[in-house]
Amino acid sequence: MSEHVLVERSGPLQVIRLNRPEKKNAITRAMYLDMKAALEEGDADESVRCHVMLGSPGAFSAGNDLADFLAVATGGEGGQEVYDFLLTLASCRKPLVSGADGIAVGIGTTIHLHCDLTLATPRTVFSTPFVDLGLVPEAASSLLAPMVIGHQRAFALLALGEGLPAQEAKAMGLIHGVVEPAELEGEVFGLADRLAAKPPEALRIARDLIRGPREHVLARIREEAVHFMERLKSEEARSAFMAFMSRK
Repeated sequence: MSEHVLVERSGPLQVIRLNRPEKKNAITRAMYLDMKAALEEGDADESVRCHVMLGSPGAFSAGNDLADFLAVATGGEGGQEVYDFLLTLASCRKPLVSGADGIAVGIGTTIHLHCDLTLATPRTVFSTPFVDLGLVPEAASSLLAPMVIGHQRAFALLALGEGLPAQEAKAMGLIHGVVEPAELEGEVFGLADRLAAKPPEALRIARDLIRGPREHVLARIREEAVHFMERLKSEEARSAFMAFMSRK
């Protein structure tokens, strides 16, 4: 594992923590590989009952590292790591509990659509500026978000790029609850411990029934990925990335 993804065990919990606070936990290609490996290893380990995903104080994730996107947009290789991680995330066999504090952009928002319970803080805003960057939604968010929060609010989030504050996200059913920053990790671990203490086979079946078949979710991830890679190499995307990098 890289220094930017910390994977720890806490009893029956596997904790995956984004650890690149100086970049607001922008996710690199290497980090996607690390998260994919951690989910696969945790799923294969019978002693792990629940996955926990966390960021840093003030930043769950600023989304994909735009330097990686710009490299692909200007003719470089890449993108498979994101796709492989998303398929693994959507297929995860064990419950996922996440905690978000502060910045939650792009994949920093859509990752929570695949979590079974998510807590956020009052200062958290979920946002997906895909179209502003010349891109399209990913992680099956174009399927899952409308199912959870309705077409118009999902369109405002995914296409208009309008942010969704944590309290509104809770009211719409996108997340489970809102707690103060100092309480976030304790509350997340409390939920995860409660899940881990339940009969695992009964919990697995209940989770599968609640989530429904994965085939349509995986199919949407694949469909989005085709458009995403095409858009990533478009002039619109190149211009947007270069403009963003020049501002930085």
